Amino acid sequence: MLRTYALDPPTWMKAGGNRGEVAKQIDAKFADKGWRELRLDLVAYGLMRAKSGELVRRLPRVVQEGYLVDNVKGSVAVDIEWNAKDGNLDRDFGAYRAWHAAGALTAGVLITQDRLALKDLAETLWEQYQNTLPPEARNTNLPIDVRTSTTTNFDKALLRVRRGAVGACPLLIVAACRETWNGRPYTTPTAN
Repeated sequence: MLRTYALDPPTWMKAGGNRGEVAKQIDAKFADKGWRELRLDLVAYGLMRAKSGELVRRLPRVVQEGYLVDNVKGSVAVDIEWNAKDGNLDRDFGAYRAWHAAGALTAGVLITQDRLALKDLAETLWEQYQNTLPPEARNTNLPIDVRTSTTTNFDKALLRVRRGAVGACPLLIVAACRETWNGRPYTTPTAN
């Protein structure tokens, strides 16, 4: 699925609100392959046993409530973190670590963006688009904020992996970059 996905400038360079078009498109492609948005809760309890094996006490049940993972199939979780606040990475990686340690998750996958590469591409495409407009209609401000460093991206994810945030959980990070672009220019998005 990811081999055939391409960023289309009018969709990609559009402010996303809570859940942007890129994430929705990728989620739809996973849904077509049988992946589902699911929440994984862990429930555990302890048993205290004497040396003889006799049950002395059952400890209270502990529930670790999860969150909705964008795409789950079998025991693999895939989250699309596209322009979300970078704290989402802490939530995702902490959950992957706990779920893997509990035997509930085989691996995690994070789909995000190479912020610097896409920033350069967005600026180039926007400049080219502006040059097609009459001077009085031009606007130097991009329709998306490419300057912020507080949103999810490859560098933020890699930093967390290097400091051990996912523990022993296998993690694949896929980052959209210039090569993910479909090669088309930016045009004014059409209304749906």
